[in-house]
Amino acid sequence: MAERYFRRVAALTPTKLWINNPTRDQARWAIADGAVGCTNNPSFAQKMLDHPDEGAHASQLLDAALADFPDDDEAVIEHQALLVKEIADIFRPIYDQSGGQHGYVSIQSDPIRDEDTALIIEQSVRNRRIGPNIACKIPTTEAGLAAMEKLIPLDTPLNATEIFAVNQMTTLCDTYERLSKASGKRPMLFMSHIAGIYDQYLKEYVERNHVDISPDILWQAGLAVARKVYRIMKERGYNAVFVGGGARGLQHFTEMVGSDSCITINWQGTVDTLIEQDPPVVERFFNPVPQYVIDECLEKLPDCRRGYLDDGLAAEEFEGFGRVQLFRSSFVKSWTRVLQEVKNRRAAR
Repeated sequence: MAERYFRRVAALTPTKLWINNPTRDQARWAIADGAVGCTNNPSFAQKMLDHPDEGAHASQLLDAALADFPDDDEAVIEHQALLVKEIADIFRPIYDQSGGQHGYVSIQSDPIRDEDTALIIEQSVRNRRIGPNIACKIPTTEAGLAAMEKLIPLDTPLNATEIFAVNQMTTLCDTYERLSKASGKRPMLFMSHIAGIYDQYLKEYVERNHVDISPDILWQAGLAVARKVYRIMKERGYNAVFVGGGARGLQHFTEMVGSDSCITINWQGTVDTLIEQDPPVVERFFNPVPQYVIDECLEKLPDCRRGYLDDGLAAEEFEGFGRVQLFRSSFVKSWTRVLQEVKNRRAAR
């Protein structure tokens, strides 16, 4: 029997599959198809509570967190940790067998308060106790970078997320190199570039402002930035693993095939669809982006300039960058829903 799509990708290219916000079964299925890592974001708990197969179990874990933590915020944090631990345990054998190179599972702290550096540090230290294959997922903003100043010397594996601009990546990697040199610690660093949300943001901008730009050109914008970020990262020899995230279409995996990277995608609608379609494994990542595509994006989309140019954003602008805000807004919405569920359950007792 012929190998399925993702197994062939792993056999023929350096591109690796990660699974995003999976159920326990989806984590196992993804591993069977070659997944070597997992990202969870602050929407994870809400998604599990709402899931037809996982809802009852996630609800039981929420009741357990309520019983152990009288503070509502702490209960939500604990609930997420309980859910993520089960996924981390599923990926633990990959971590052990690879000597700590693969099998990481990411967890992110409270998105409502992610401008609080001290809180990011506190929750990251706490989350690391879940298991050795936990990577602390931290936004690449001023507050997040300040937290990394403390966490890297503690040898904390990191998934630096919410990266949309070239300068976010270079600032992150330069920070890591400086701190590693000073401390002698080189924890695993995953650099998550979010091409799918980048494209979603631009699409909404074009529709809202009636920008006259070809959909064929717009389709390539986020991937063009991803290619540039990857090229610079490799040319400079940064000690980071490229992670592609925020997929909003099959192209956010298939166009990345060939890169030495980990691409994190949802099981439903992406992994299962690609398994069903079983496309040929074609290395597309190093196809050059035509200059006319770059020129039109830079001319007509101001935020594309800010993301694509080497110095398009200053560090103090990372937090307010439109794509960062769009990505975070979905996390805050989900986190708030779980927090309200905690309040409702307490009130009903």
